[in-house]
Parts: sequence; structure tokens; C-alpha cells
Amino acid sequence: MRFALMIEPQQGLTYADQLAIVQRAEAVGFESFFRSDHYQSFPGPAGEPTTDAWSVLAGLARETSRIALGTLVSPVTFRRFGQLAKIATTVDEMSGGRLEFGLGAGWNEVEHRELGLPFPEIKERADMLEEQFAVLHGLWGEPDGWSFRGAHVTIESARFHPKPVDRPGRSRFPNGAARPRLLAGGEGSPRSLRIAARYADEFNLSSSSPDTARAKFAELAAACETIGRDAATMGRSVMAGVLVGRNNVEVSRRKADLLAAFGTSGGGDDWFDAREPRWILGTPDQARAMVARFEDAGAERLMLQDFVPRDLDMIDVMAEALFN
Repeated sequence: MRFALMIEPQQGLTYADQLAIVQRAEAVGFESFFRSDHYQSFPGPAGEPTTDAWSVLAGLARETSRIALGTLVSPVTFRRFGQLAKIATTVDEMSGGRLEFGLGAGWNEVEHRELGLPFPEIKERADMLEEQFAVLHGLWGEPDGWSFRGAHVTIESARFHPKPVDRPGRSRFPNGAARPRLLAGGEGSPRSLRIAARYADEFNLSSSSPDTARAKFAELAAACETIGRDAATMGRSVMAGVLVGRNNVEVSRRKADLLAAFGTSGGGDDWFDAREPRWILGTPDQARAMVARFEDAGAERLMLQDFVPRDLDMIDVMAEALFN
């Protein structure tokens, strides 16, 4: 099993907060770091400071040296097609080829309205997602002169440079061109699985139990086989909430901290009981047991979704319990 640290910086995290988190994650041995891409603050109080995901990743790229960096996931509604491809390759160059790139259709209508961003119905957003993946494949992998005409974007005789960083171990197009690892994320709708099968290197399943993950990964394999893709070439990961402590006292303290951050004043036990079937929750032994269940269900990587990210010691506990 491989592990990424994943945070939700719209919880009011400054750039300095995020830098401290990713540098701690790198120091203790996390292979990758992902952040969400949101402009409205949640969970917890509304109106907290938020930061732009790609601006932050550009900074982190220059202040880290080993850890992979990425979004999980960037909504296709926030940025224009070719612009997003250019932003991503800029961060990729700044990081020396450490970028991983998660894309999704977007879901939070309020944050779109607040910033004047269009928020079409889900079918149109899914169409946009599919075209964005096609544009990334074309601009990154095709030679100069590539053109594309879709329902939402037209590209004519593109000359796109620089291309993604070419280094050993990267994902590659059939012609050998290197690119960042592409992730499709969501709850595993049939359309999202079909899009992933066609364009992505990895499907990231969000907020799901091991039993649900097993079923969705089987559907993902079927989607690959339908188009003639070897299902073994598709990465499988799960984004799972995490709250761990070295002992029950630490776990209880962190539970209280998380509920306070969320603004949840009562029903704490019930709140966690509802999430226990799908979270990495508890002492090291309990955490390892849940990881084993996800691994048995077919997950190859866990994105550990940390809702108390300022607690840097919990990053240490994750590493101690799970991979160090």
C-alpha cells in the first residue's frame, strides 16, 4: 500500500500553514501530497480564508524536493481548458516533474456563484471533464499542429511548450511522450468510470467503505475491458478520512479537536460511528486493520484526508503507524 497526505486548505489554512504541513509530510516519508481545489470555506465556519490551489502548489514546488504534489481534484469549471494545461505544466516544471493531476466535474454550486463562475448541469460538466482530459492528452502528447473541436472548446494548430518534464518513471502516451500522472476522482458513477478508463492513470474513489471500493473497482475493471484496456494498467486509490493517535487518549483529544474545527458541538460519538466504516480511525492497530481491509478490496494507494492538518504530530503518527 502507498500513502498520500491529503488536506482541505479551505478550512482557513494560509500558505505558511500548508508549507509547514507538506514539509512535515516530506520529512516523515510520505510519497505524495494532495490538496483540494475549493474557494469556499468548509467544513466548519463559512468565510474563512481560502487560497488558490495552483498558486499554492507552485510555491510548494520550490520549497520541497522529493514529495509528489497534486490537486484532488481540480474542477473543470474553474479554469479554461488550455489555460489549465499551461498552469499544470508550469507547476510541473517548477517541481522538476513531481506533479500529479486530479480532475473532476465539480460539485459546489455556491462557490461558483460567489465568484461568478458558470455551473452547468452535471451532464454538461461531465462533457467538459471528458474534453479537458482530451485536451491534456493532445496538448501534452501530440506534436505541434494538433487541433481539436469539441462541444466546449476548439483548439487550432496548437504549439504547446514546454511539454511536461520527461524523467524516468513518469506516465507516458503511446508515442512515448511523458506526462504527469492523471487521476479521475469521484464516487464511481458509470460515466466517471468510463472517462477514467479512457484517459486516466488512476481512479480515486472518495468517501467509500472497503466493501463499496471492492464493488466499484470491479466496475472500473469492466469499464477498462469494454474499451480493450488492460485493467491492470489502471491505478486504484481511495480518499479516506483519517484520525489517529498513539493511544486512546490521543485519539479522544483529536476527535474533540476535529469536532471543534467542524463546529459540531454534540453527538460526537454518533458522528464518528457513522464514519467508522470508511475512515482510518483510532489507534495504530485499528488504523492498520482498516488499511488492510482497503488493500484487500483492491486499493493500491490511500489518500489520507486530514481534517486537523495543523496538528503536525498526527502526520508523524500516520507515518509511524502505517509505513515507518
